[in-house]
Amino acid sequence: MSDEEQITIFEAVGGQAFFDALVDRFYVEIEADELLRPLYPPDLTESRRNLAEFLGQYWGGPGVYSDRKGHPRLRMRHVNFAIGEEQRAAWVRAMTAALDGTEPPLHPELRRRFDDYFEMAARHMINT
Repeated sequence: MSDEEQITIFEAVGGQAFFDALVDRFYVEIEADELLRPLYPPDLTESRRNLAEFLGQYWGGPGVYSDRKGHPRLRMRHVNFAIGEEQRAAWVRAMTAALDGTEPPLHPELRRRFDDYFEMAARHMINT
């Protein structure tokens, strides 16, 4: 397969629908988490949209997030929230649970890549 024929992870997981469903499962976890829920606005609609669009774009989908919001600047967008090791670990647990709910389950290599990315991204957000 040539470089032009390789598919993106976005395509491999089924496109934006995968990320929308992942984010829906993630926010079920957030809504139930006493540590994380206070970090989010009362209405999670915009938070869900932002995360789903960001993840789709990050993994090779269209630039919808950047078109709407500009450069992701994740640390800057989260600077107003005290994020320590406890919050990082809770966020990773919520995302892991969301990934665990993927049907059919992700191929082990894809799952490893998602786990590695989310761990790295969560660690990057620590600011306390």
